[in-house]
Amino acid sequence: MKKEKLISLLLPGVMAVAMFAGCGKQKESTETKEEEGKISISMYLWDRSMLKELSPWLEEKFPDIEFTFVQSYNTMDYYKDLLARGETIPDIITCRRFSLNDAAPLSDYLMDLSSSEVAGTFYSSYLEINRETSGAIRWLPMCAEVDSIMANKDLFDQYDIPLPTNYSEFVAAIDAFETQGIKGFQTDWFYDYSCLETMQGCAIPELMSLEGTQWRMSYESETEDSQVGLDDTVWPKVFEKYEQFLKDVRIQPGDEELQFTPVTEAFRSGQTAMIRNTAALADNITREDGINSVILPYFGETEEDNWLLTYPMCQLAVSREVEQDEAKQEAVMEVLMAIFSDEGQKHVAAGTSVLSYNKEVKIAPTNALQYVQDCINSNHLYMRLASTEVFAISQDVGHKMMTGEYDAESAYEAFDAQITNYVDPEAAEVLFAQKNAYSNDFTDHGSAAASSLMNTIREAMGDQIAIGYSPVASTSIYAGDYTLQQAKWVLTSRNSVYRGEYTGEEIRRFMDWLVNVKEDGSNPILHRNLMPVTSGLEYTVTEYERGKFRLEEITVDGKPLDDTAAYTMLLVGADVFLEHETFCNCPMPEDLKSKREAYLVHDFSSQECMQEALEKTKQFLAPTEYVTILQNS
Repeated sequence: MKKEKLISLLLPGVMAVAMFAGCGKQKESTETKEEEGKISISMYLWDRSMLKELSPWLEEKFPDIEFTFVQSYNTMDYYKDLLARGETIPDIITCRRFSLNDAAPLSDYLMDLSSSEVAGTFYSSYLEINRETSGAIRWLPMCAEVDSIMANKDLFDQYDIPLPTNYSEFVAAIDAFETQGIKGFQTDWFYDYSCLETMQGCAIPELMSLEGTQWRMSYESETEDSQVGLDDTVWPKVFEKYEQFLKDVRIQPGDEELQFTPVTEAFRSGQTAMIRNTAALADNITREDGINSVILPYFGETEEDNWLLTYPMCQLAVSREVEQDEAKQEAVMEVLMAIFSDEGQKHVAAGTSVLSYNKEVKIAPTNALQYVQDCINSNHLYMRLASTEVFAISQDVGHKMMTGEYDAESAYEAFDAQITNYVDPEAAEVLFAQKNAYSNDFTDHGSAAASSLMNTIREAMGDQIAIGYSPVASTSIYAGDYTLQQAKWVLTSRNSVYRGEYTGEEIRRFMDWLVNVKEDGSNPILHRNLMPVTSGLEYTVTEYERGKFRLEEITVDGKPLDDTAAYTMLLVGADVFLEHETFCNCPMPEDLKSKREAYLVHDFSSQECMQEALEKTKQFLAPTEYVTILQNS
């Protein structure tokens, strides 16, 4: 969606927004920290994966900086919405889905980093993609994910089928596996990213041609008065190649509904030889399942035409407000230099296969990339075009090509029509008008916004107790109109939901798992917004050392938790961050996990749960002081 159109759509929301509760307190808190000699830096992270290694490493590296980390959303519209409400954006923001087209409305609010020291560490060709027509560079790309064709090398060896080195050999390998009753290639076509990446991946030589590069530059710099449709040179060839690609991989009726889990399970079990996925997943499957999984390129007619599809793990930008404080600006620049250093990027990657865009950063490729070293050496690394509208249109048009509704020509025409008149289907309808605002600032009694969210869910579901763990709230709750998309942005992630009956003793052990530092030193709370958010249950903790907590009193509706009583409890959260040995290393007790798994609400995530709750309440309900944090007592 274009810059002026986005701003005009968002501005009416500003008129409806009341001042955020707690904004004055946030300013006072910042001033107090600065009086203590610490500079406060807020950083929004596009995914909880960045909370795993990067945030604790930054806190350890910069003890004189008071960091606030918030799990945000992977879309520019999230930040545009914050601004439209009258809220300021944080000091450092991150986003994975990125295009200059999408980012244009944020330009006036972000620093120009083109002359910064950190910008000088990049290979210039990768920065040029992010340069605005004014010459400014406001976004810096983090190390690159490699997202191409993943092959089960063991399966190729078992059936004596050679790994392909060009497109004709790729098709021959598919045919050879099909004769053995094995699917040659498959992917999770259901998702917009799979449609976008396969559509662009099969035609990278065309998209990287002079004509393709010129079209992309024109599209990325379009304005409301000068919108850019598809050209008539490159894009007709893209759809012709995609039509052929879908035929060659033997797309079947219903494949457009295939999702991640069944596709990866078929790969793991040897029922599928190749899928579209990342080098990171190839590493994980090799390590965890013992299946030799390797990355292959998107194939051209010859080996010289092979390319890898890549995208930065995220893009980083800095709020222009930072320029108003010289000491803070200097601190933010030091933090950026650390993040983009060799060590910093390794913490961002968290052990997965990545490629760096920085000159001095040497991240050794893993075995997953051994068969694409020629592409890496020759810089045949294509950075996907990933605007919000291109994602959505690729899914719509791609699915209709898969079902036979569109051929190459009609797909081109439909894509062209939509790209010049894209309308987000979730952006318009107002679901309800929120009366009261609640801040997401974390105090000694928790986050009011997170409490409101969990209270709303518990009230609608009818359980006595609800516990949300891993980050819960992504934004403050504002007073004004809410669309479905804006309501979804309040919640950080789509997490699993579990409902069942527990004894007070079992609930106490759950809270122990979520709060207390373990005997081996493992800590489930690396920073405060990872504390469990409870509803119907209140708890007290002592912070006996910075970032280390001890669980004290637990009450239910003001009365002591009865270990022998039975309570109905709803759990919302993801275990992976808490349990993974690289991160918190706090596995859930096996008996609690076994019981909880039996209470899984199938096909019903926290997002559906929240949406169903809001249909009943028509409001985010009032928060409660669910936690009390005591110091050194």
